[in-house]
Amino acid sequence: MNAAMERRDVALATSTDLRTNAVRDIGGALTVLLADVFALYTKTKNFHWHMSGNHFRDHHLMLDEQAGQIFAMTDDIAERVRKIGGRTIRSIGDVSRRQRILDNDAEYVGPESMLTELRCDNLQLLGFMRAAHQLCDECRDVATASVLENWIDETERRVWFLYETTRG
Repeated sequence: MNAAMERRDVALATSTDLRTNAVRDIGGALTVLLADVFALYTKTKNFHWHMSGNHFRDHHLMLDEQAGQIFAMTDDIAERVRKIGGRTIRSIGDVSRRQRILDNDAEYVGPESMLTELRCDNLQLLGFMRAAHQLCDECRDVATASVLENWIDETERRVWFLYETTRG
């Protein structure tokens, strides 16, 4: 293994009182969560840019608002990983290798299908966040659990809006 690879795998020196395995596990969970958030942000913007139909303006504006909220999470997630001594994603390639939220590269997706897919993706993200929260509880990382609770609430709101928009 070369020196650069060795440095990448070493935990950072921080003043955290979390155990080494907690830093590894929580940092790893948050890094994968960050990849999912980037993937969901990109998909939400994709659908925002390609929205069409009778409710174009309402859907276009809602997805832009949701994309902004999703993107706002990225820096907080990455900084939380770094704050506890972990390392996080470094590139688009790194995101694509880690993400669990699937891309949608289809030439055309109908408005209702877009909203339904985003609702399902946000529900999936909720599950990932709840699992990360449970890990934080087990490791007694109250600070990360606390910010996860806010992101869970925001994600539940997005799911609610997407659900109500497609209900008919």
